[in-house]
Amino acid sequence: MVLAAGRGERMRPLTLETPKPLLAVGGKALLEYHLERLAAGGVVEVVINVSWLGDQIEAFCGDGSAWGLSIRYSREPAPLETAGGIVQALPLLGDAPFLVVNGDVFMDYDVPALAARAAALVPAGAHLLLAANPPHHPGGDFALRAGRVAEPASGEATLTFTGTALYHPAFFAGLAPGSRPLRPLFEAAMAAGRLSGERHEGRWVDVGTPERLAALDAALAAEGVPGGAKR
Repeated sequence: MVLAAGRGERMRPLTLETPKPLLAVGGKALLEYHLERLAAGGVVEVVINVSWLGDQIEAFCGDGSAWGLSIRYSREPAPLETAGGIVQALPLLGDAPFLVVNGDVFMDYDVPALAARAAALVPAGAHLLLAANPPHHPGGDFALRAGRVAEPASGEATLTFTGTALYHPAFFAGLAPGSRPLRPLFEAAMAAGRLSGERHEGRWVDVGTPERLAALDAALAAEGVPGGAKR
């Protein structure tokens, strides 16, 4: 599942007329990088939740055949936050563990490696990818202890949740439809020993502001990515 329903309010004015996942870096929409990576990693079925300017996302992605994917859409009249969006999409996601990625980040996650983690996922569990804390979020989100995600103790090193995770469908069992954040679900799963994780050592950029978008575009141009800032 690719999360693409947010309003992107911190990205305004860029997102007044363009949904955040369709903003371009390196000459390509953020969302397209995900679709290419998922397809290259062996994924064949993708669910995308859409709300704000969602018609543009549907027009861009179509049925997914341009990437060798089959794409279906979970339409939200108003954004339901992350957990609420996943709960609504559950009927489209099936009974097996599934991967969720944020459509508005730039990240080089390893799809086959994550798929291999599915067999070890505990019932009703989740497995998170955590990254080094970025400058705009120095306090981080969680501690990582021997493969388990935990609330950090005083002075303990922390990491930041990338938004990429593997979930067992039962992680969301019994939740009523509606707007709902993920954090309370993570807290309950940590207490029950159902939240595992690993450190992502690759690239992850939370493209949360126009300045960070421009910086990423410039970095890609400097690396020789076609269509970057130097065009």
